[in-house]
Amino acid sequence: MNEKLALLRAQLQQHAPLVIAYSGGVDSAYLLAEAHETLGSQVLGVIADSASLPRQALAEALAVAENIGARVEVVKTGELDNPDYASNPPNRCYFCKAELFTNLDALARDRGFRAIAYGENADDMKHDRPGRKAATEFAVLAPLRDAGLSKAEIRALSRELGLPTADAPAQPCLSSRIPWGTPVTAGALDMIERGEASVRALGFRVFRVRHIVKENEAVARVQIAPEEMSRLPAIERDLTTGLLAVGYAGVEIDPAGYRSPA
Repeated sequence: MNEKLALLRAQLQQHAPLVIAYSGGVDSAYLLAEAHETLGSQVLGVIADSASLPRQALAEALAVAENIGARVEVVKTGELDNPDYASNPPNRCYFCKAELFTNLDALARDRGFRAIAYGENADDMKHDRPGRKAATEFAVLAPLRDAGLSKAEIRALSRELGLPTADAPAQPCLSSRIPWGTPVTAGALDMIERGEASVRALGFRVFRVRHIVKENEAVARVQIAPEEMSRLPAIERDLTTGLLAVGYAGVEIDPAGYRSPA
């Protein structure tokens, strides 16, 4: 682990001053914390704000950055205006990351930053990530990946630093709740955000509200982590009522529950 940390810090120093694509998730929060510790004022975290980012997630990301003590700015991104993104193809994430890195590249050039980095880790290389293509096109660094740090190691190191993200569940963007081929719209994202807020208010921690369109009506398909399913029978009526209140025409409970992707 010490060798990996040395590699990480050396890469950060080599590419300072540095912009970090920061989301407030486990990986980018740890990367920002290490970069702040290593580079101080020579690092800037930038959060991409769009309709696919829940307001609660934005607020929490800003709070984590404040706790770290790192400089962070918010930039508006417009991936929803791109038909290639809004049509929701399987490589939708490519267009999102391309929009993000276009914004960060302009910011870095205008303000004299040497490089851009994002939070891809070593485990991510086991999976096909469309956003990686955009990162390659924009020469975006992946210091955690290049240092060989796995997700488990990043969580452990985050715990040592006292980061509140150390044990946080994965929280991909709201668009990920919409099946491929179903258009991503601001209205759908708003329903998902309000629907998940209502489920979260019932005390569930790891879950998804899938936005399923059937005969021009949106149905909420709820997936709850298996270890939390035992709570469902007592409050299923409240859960259903909350989702109908945000505009869903029906509510389905997935009996298989939710499992994080491998």
